[in-house]
Amino acid sequence: MTPSRDVARLVEIMAALRTPVTGCPWDLEQDFRSITPYTIEEVYEVVDAIERNDMENLREELGDLLLQVVYHARMAQEEGAFDFGDVVDTVTSKMIRRHPHVFGDKEARSAGMAKGMWEKIKAEEKAERAERRATMGLAPQDDQHSLLDDVPAAMEPMLEALKLQQKASKVGFDWNDPRAVIAKIREELDEVEAELDAGSDDRREDEIGDLLFVAVNLARHANVDPGNALRRCNAKFRRRFGYIEANIEDRGHSMESADLETMETLWIEAKDAT
Repeated sequence: MTPSRDVARLVEIMAALRTPVTGCPWDLEQDFRSITPYTIEEVYEVVDAIERNDMENLREELGDLLLQVVYHARMAQEEGAFDFGDVVDTVTSKMIRRHPHVFGDKEARSAGMAKGMWEKIKAEEKAERAERRATMGLAPQDDQHSLLDDVPAAMEPMLEALKLQQKASKVGFDWNDPRAVIAKIREELDEVEAELDAGSDDRREDEIGDLLFVAVNLARHANVDPGNALRRCNAKFRRRFGYIEANIEDRGHSMESADLETMETLWIEAKDAT
């Protein structure tokens, strides 16, 4: 089998890997749950390539992420649920439906994206999805009792916090002044400090969770993506810690033998150097 630019070749490769007897033993052992961690990992590797502006690596990582989509679709096909073509059909239909100002008739294109149209389209999709599931004999997926129910609980925690806050803000459950959020951070920090001395592990976890949740809220009010902000902070920490590692021997120490004061001095130098 030869490489190809056609995604159909990737589908063929995955089918071969999953073919009993002649396929790959490891690939044949996998199921949706066992593959999920790899899917999540590939998303992060795509983000990492973007953050580093490494287009060569991004090309490779996008391919790895596409492989995960093909993998899940193949396992669904084996169960008789859907195949890769169905995935493509679903997303192309959704994109066309959600952009009538681009793909609609002349009147729709000239009207542009009217206010409230996005919500109307999503409501129509929800109704159609419920009808389709009923026809297939499946339990309702969208029997929601809360505005927050469509924020997946399995989402990365920081992003989940951001989405929950955005949802709540749509009905006015929100601060109007970022300074009020800062005051809340101070309040939560005091509660963390109190639990450090007298609280249980569960209480400390609760209070630190509250502090992190409000910190995400401050980022949102400051029009800063908290995930991107933390990624930048992590990259900065890597650079500055790397400076310490690169220069510690000049101070007559190793990383293992150096005291905190020596490392702190180098950290301050790193802030100027990096």
